[in-house]
Amino acid sequence: MQESIIEQMQLNNHEQVVFCQDKQTGLNAIIAIHNTTLGPALGGTRMWNYASHQDGLTDALRLSRGMSYKAAISGLNLGGGKAVIIGDAGKLKSEVFWRRYGKFVDSLNGKYITAEDVNTCAADMEYIGMETEFVTGKPEYLGGSGDPSPFTAYGVYMGMKAAANKVWGNDSLSGKKVVLQGAGNVGQFIIGYLVADGAKVYVCDINETRLKQTLNKFPGVEVVDGNTIFDMDMDIYAPCALGATLNTDSITRLKAAVVAGCANNQLADENVHGPMLKDKGIVYVPDFLINAGGLINISVELDGYNKERSLSMVEKIYSRTLEIFALSEKDNIHTQLAAMQIAERRINDIGQLRTRM
Repeated sequence: MQESIIEQMQLNNHEQVVFCQDKQTGLNAIIAIHNTTLGPALGGTRMWNYASHQDGLTDALRLSRGMSYKAAISGLNLGGGKAVIIGDAGKLKSEVFWRRYGKFVDSLNGKYITAEDVNTCAADMEYIGMETEFVTGKPEYLGGSGDPSPFTAYGVYMGMKAAANKVWGNDSLSGKKVVLQGAGNVGQFIIGYLVADGAKVYVCDINETRLKQTLNKFPGVEVVDGNTIFDMDMDIYAPCALGATLNTDSITRLKAAVVAGCANNQLADENVHGPMLKDKGIVYVPDFLINAGGLINISVELDGYNKERSLSMVEKIYSRTLEIFALSEKDNIHTQLAAMQIAERRINDIGQLRTRM
């Protein structure tokens, strides 16, 4: 029997879920707020043609929890939230659609701040911003930070280099075989960093046009079959599409020393597949740490955007990754749990501090 919405919220202690619909524009949205102990919940709006509202709710709940951890482990004074819009981005998006959504965001009075995510962009944020101040990632000509993809990619690159340092004794990726599952906006920038560092890059993607664009831009990259990537010999597996690609079947087959990519919720079940990676000797860089660059970048926008400050903050993903590896070894726990403990400790400590003030 399907759990009630309240029961689903209680599983991971979500604070609030808001359902929004507008018949005129076809808008159907779910805004999930996980935790606001550290500050307002900042997280992007994802647009996807989910098979059901339940699938959309499940995604919103998982993603918003990840945003709480992402903000906490990155040292940001922000909470975790995420919104999903159920529908075809190619058919529904328009000025009135986004302005109506902006009104829903504004009705939360700053408890949730939105930004771009899958199938949304800076231009969409501009429309949302016509109805609410609680939006980031607006175009640069409006004083915003624009596309967060380069910063997310830079953070992933930093995490990869930290993992390389851990496994091979230095952080050069020259000669390393890296397989990217997904060649979207973030993936393109990751490929650029890897190629410049001398890595041998393999990529798969369900979008044939995107693959052609990748090969035109990076002729040395090799396209591989997404159905067989887990049977390849590789040094680094980089999940850069949707989540849950690390499951019992894929981990059993996986021939890699490191997993480090930009996808959210990479582990199908963190309590099962985090330990499974550890037992197999695969070094896993937790997703909510390694892909935090985009969040860090848009968080800087809240205080007046400064690109150099943003890049310096994203670079700290390298040292945080090493910190997680050290805790994992010391306590003999998998890296996902180590990262969660660090994030939860900060949330709890700041929460207790504020109750004493």
